[in-house]
Amino acid sequence: MTMSDNTTRFGVSVPKELLQKFDEKIETKMYSNRSEAIRDLIRDFLVEEKWENPEEEVYGSLTLVFDHEKRGISDELTELQHQDHAHIVSTMHIHLDKHNCMETMAIKGKPHHIKRIADKLISTKGVKHGKLMMTSV
Repeated sequence: MTMSDNTTRFGVSVPKELLQKFDEKIETKMYSNRSEAIRDLIRDFLVEEKWENPEEEVYGSLTLVFDHEKRGISDELTELQHQDHAHIVSTMHIHLDKHNCMETMAIKGKPHHIKRIADKLISTKGVKHGKLMMTSV
């Protein structure tokens, strides 16, 4: 049944226990209803598919946490970012405390380029933690 030109209603058969767990999760995540949660799951599925296509232009945000007192770490991270300046759109540097900094980078390009950049930066000696969040339009 069509609700509007852009929205379609459909039915899904789900085991009762699975639906109960799903309802608990969507309440925890503060979704207003099941439809909103299902739409997000579908979008995530489609984003993953784009990241599997080597020809797609995709986007990511890379977050790094590092000890800024580690000799040369800031300069090395900056140099690595400059090597990939065509893909790194923006960088934000945050002072977390007396010793630790966080950098978040917006990156665009083909999936293999973004993953290579993320791996190179995350594996830099002195980086305590790094995480790539993938997305697309």
